[in-house]
Amino acid sequence: MKQPYVTHLCRYLLPLLVLALSLAGCKDSRENIPAAKPAVKPAPFIPATTAAKKGLPRINYKAGENPDFAKRCGWPVTSPPLLPGSILPGKRIVAYYGNPLSKKMGILGEVPKEEMLRRLKSEVGRWQEADPAVPVQPALHLIAVVAQGTPGKAGLYRMVVIDEIVNRVYGWAKEAHALLFIDIQTGHEDIRKLLPRFEWILKNPDVHLGMDPEFNLIGSGKRPGTVIGTYDAADVNYVSGYLSDLTTRYKLPPKLLVVHRFTGHGVTNAGKIIRRPQVQIVMNMDGWGSPWLKRDSYKDYVVAEPVQYTGFKLFYHNDTKKGEPLMTPQDLLKLCPQPLYVQYQ
Repeated sequence: MKQPYVTHLCRYLLPLLVLALSLAGCKDSRENIPAAKPAVKPAPFIPATTAAKKGLPRINYKAGENPDFAKRCGWPVTSPPLLPGSILPGKRIVAYYGNPLSKKMGILGEVPKEEMLRRLKSEVGRWQEADPAVPVQPALHLIAVVAQGTPGKAGLYRMVVIDEIVNRVYGWAKEAHALLFIDIQTGHEDIRKLLPRFEWILKNPDVHLGMDPEFNLIGSGKRPGTVIGTYDAADVNYVSGYLSDLTTRYKLPPKLLVVHRFTGHGVTNAGKIIRRPQVQIVMNMDGWGSPWLKRDSYKDYVVAEPVQYTGFKLFYHNDTKKGEPLMTPQDLLKLCPQPLYVQYQ
């Protein structure tokens, strides 16, 4: 991890972390959803070495866009053979994130259901227009275990959302022909104990999982919001193994596992993460801030440590609070590798 990026990340991200991580919790700001832009066909890539040999001008890539750098890091990675029903890489997922009990944790709960689904459909259309070759799959990404700033009755600094709410959002997903992601912020509870709590919903073929290292604070014992947490490859491997067993037990197509990351220590020993045919792993760049910072984070923490597939998170409010525009589908399609999971909060 490069020290300058730690400084930038702290400046932009720590204000978010210190907010109360309860359902009353994240920042709210003015809505700033950019208008759709026409699709832009990217220019053909000419490797720098080839350009030099042919006397062609060298392309000046922004951070996270250079195919030569991605290739040196090990992209494209070698994945297991695709099983029937695999979603990636044949589709791109566009997800809305949040919790319906809070207007301040993401777009999923910020506006009424009908408006939220309408906006999601609009984003899906923008992405389909920007990259017609890749079908777009909508999704709802529900924070089903919410990290808390207080210990609560269990003393675990987390709140488990009741089944009724999970089922409600699952119904919304079905209405929109969308996938559902169950996202877990563990606080001080081991994710190994929380996973069985959601087997009843994960056994459905259109329900997948997200895990958030930021709020896994068992090792440090700190209160959520005061420090950034971490997972090790061993934790990710346990979760993917659990999901793999579910696919066998319930005869399911492969599961998706989204792992959020925006710091170097967010996922340790990433090179040891196991790639299984039954589980498709997405490393999702989760930080907020200026476009240059987000590209830097994507380069340093996702591209530089290849796992399997990549994702990118956009914050309608926090990314634009200093007057900068929200990154567009065209912006993200310049990244290498291109994200196949795009999340809006």
